Amino acid sequence: MFFGRDDKRDAQKRGSTIPLLPLRDIIVFPHMVVPLFVGREKSIAALKDAMAHKGPDDKAVILLAAQKKAKTNDPTPEDIFHFGTIGHVIQLLPLPDGTVKVLVEGVRRAKVKKFQPNDAFFMVEVEDVEEQSEKSVELEALVRSVHSVFEAFVKLNKRIPPEMLMQVASIDDPARLADTIVAHLSLKLNDKQALLETESPAKRLEKLYELMQGEIEILQVEKKIRTRVKKQMEKTQKEYYLNEQMQAIQKE
Repeated sequence: MFFGRDDKRDAQKRGSTIPLLPLRDIIVFPHMVVPLFVGREKSIAALKDAMAHKGPDDKAVILLAAQKKAKTNDPTPEDIFHFGTIGHVIQLLPLPDGTVKVLVEGVRRAKVKKFQPNDAFFMVEVEDVEEQSEKSVELEALVRSVHSVFEAFVKLNKRIPPEMLMQVASIDDPARLADTIVAHLSLKLNDKQALLETESPAKRLEKLYELMQGEIEILQVEKKIRTRVKKQMEKTQKEYYLNEQMQAIQKE
């Protein structure tokens, strides 16, 4: 039996009651589309419930919240961050081994107000976190600065596809810009969670600017080391080749 449910509920309203999917080692941000492989019974039950109780807009809604420790197999409410992202389940594909592959899209930030009594999976009452609408010359300058530093970061980081630069360049909304960029940075889980919980888009952009500047410095040093090592190897190979030639000449 499910508690606190209304099959025709409007999952988009404040204070709506929806299933929660605990995530290991990943933070899903708004505007982020990500595939997940889910194997735990409770998690699969939560996904199936979301699919069975779609809202009036035909969207399957679920709260995506990270576990504090990835190794916890059977988390309790205390083991899960109470600040997450409301997401839409785009696709659910059962796999032969009993697990499911699910494609989710982050929609907006939300806080857990209360865990509802339910043994089959986590059912939570959530409250939307409104994005702060900020407009100022300083914020516009910050958006430009973040665009610039992200471009420099992508040029040094070969793991980020160049097309991401085009995608990010077209975003001028501060909140969306911050949430799009953070998905491509290699940060610790707690650092990403802290950014998720930062409600001010301006503060998120400032933090991302600092993080990317730090990464750029590291990447530049790594590039210098690679260049130096490559030159040293080329020098060593050249010396070896010349020595081989000299020995061959001496033998003749």
